[in-house]
Amino acid sequence: MKSSSVSLWRERLTSPLTWHYAAFALLLVMAVGLSIRFGMDWHATNSSATDALAAKQVQMKALDLETAPLRGLDMRIADSRSQMESFYLRRIPPSYSAIALRIGELALKGPVRLSRVQYTQGPPGSDFTEISMDAGITGGYPEIMRFVNSLERDQSFFVIRAMSLTGQQGGLVNLRLKVSTWLRPADAAASGLPPTPANDAPAAPAAATSAKNAREGE
Repeated sequence: MKSSSVSLWRERLTSPLTWHYAAFALLLVMAVGLSIRFGMDWHATNSSATDALAAKQVQMKALDLETAPLRGLDMRIADSRSQMESFYLRRIPPSYSAIALRIGELALKGPVRLSRVQYTQGPPGSDFTEISMDAGITGGYPEIMRFVNSLERDQSFFVIRAMSLTGQQGGLVNLRLKVSTWLRPADAAASGLPPTPANDAPAAPAAATSAKNAREGE
């Protein structure tokens, strides 16, 4: 009986069908192992790709925030230039004669009397050349204040540099008045005005600051 069982197992082991089953089982185990390994590799690759994509999205958002202030910069520059040109046209006199004419008109409205009027020009700047007026002014106190206020509020850009009392008689007051305005460099050069004396000319930074503040206040 025992000999018969051994023979049976030997016969089964040598049977091609048994080896086929064994080979199939081995291939099945290998396929399952490869599937598990492939799944693990896929998960790792997918996680890495997701992390890389998230990092790129963060970088894009950071770049978007950094470049946000620059968007529309060309339009803002063009708008600033347009505002500056508008200021030049409305507030900067076109010529020396226009300055003298306007000051004469305001003096008549005061009414005040101007005497010893002298116009000079400062060094030419990149945008403006300062034109200075030094004159004596005579009139009643209310009329003089009206004239000074009209200069400061006029459409043309006038800046009162100095005003000092030189005399008083009866109801009339005599003052020395220094006023500045600006012309385009070419218009100032065409005026033929003498240069402003060094001891009377305001510091260049002050003149530039006044013109800049006027532009910003418009």
